[in-house]
Amino acid sequence: MITSHGQTDRGQRRSLNEDAIFWDDGLFIVCDGLGGHKAGEVASRLAIDSVVRFIERSAGDAEIEWPYGFIRRLTVDGNRLHNAIKLANGAVFRKAASSKEYAGMGTTIAAAIVSRDQAQMTYAAVGDSRIYLVRRGRITQLTSDDSWANLSWKADSMDEMTRAAMRHVLSKALGAHEDVDFDVVARGLKDEDLVLLCSDGLTNMVSDERILEIVSAQQTDFEAACQALVDEANAQGGRDNISVVLAKYRS
Repeated sequence: MITSHGQTDRGQRRSLNEDAIFWDDGLFIVCDGLGGHKAGEVASRLAIDSVVRFIERSAGDAEIEWPYGFIRRLTVDGNRLHNAIKLANGAVFRKAASSKEYAGMGTTIAAAIVSRDQAQMTYAAVGDSRIYLVRRGRITQLTSDDSWANLSWKADSMDEMTRAAMRHVLSKALGAHEDVDFDVVARGLKDEDLVLLCSDGLTNMVSDERILEIVSAQQTDFEAACQALVDEANAQGGRDNISVVLAKYRS
């Protein structure tokens, strides 16, 4: 059984909220739109709509066509998520190319599917929106940010000031190119595991340790936990849009 809630907030300094979130029926998504002038808002919403549409269409359909192929090393849910995110990338890319108004737009994505049949989560991310697992009082970041600061060839030559600046420069985003590469991972779940998906509007303002404290204090009220995370990010400056989705697995 999955209990979940999500919340998105404009923050303290942005005039628009270009994040978009989704949580329902074992599917969880956070997107952080890029581009400004409402283009980021269009990109994040378009990506979520594309992913949700394919995930819903592929649920239990043995005859489903796989537009980007079926990868045998992945589970069925892994292939569903792989194809869905690829389709979302194409949709955002085409929209960005359709007019000057949308030129250069894109979006991050963090997405997870919790299996209906077994204790397993399948997840993927592009950009710097993150997925965390909270288990037995410990928080683990499952995804790696697609930022220039994380590229291995930069690691030894970068001073701390440069690294901090480059942490916010993305090396990947949906819609930036006609195709995008990303990893899809399947991970077993245990009773009482808590999964957090969030945009960098949370993680740039609130440390992992503080996130753990907040969600641990709200073990059963997920709406309150989401609100507390948003409130903490805003209290620390709220420099960006803030989005969180929390899901707890119970066996």
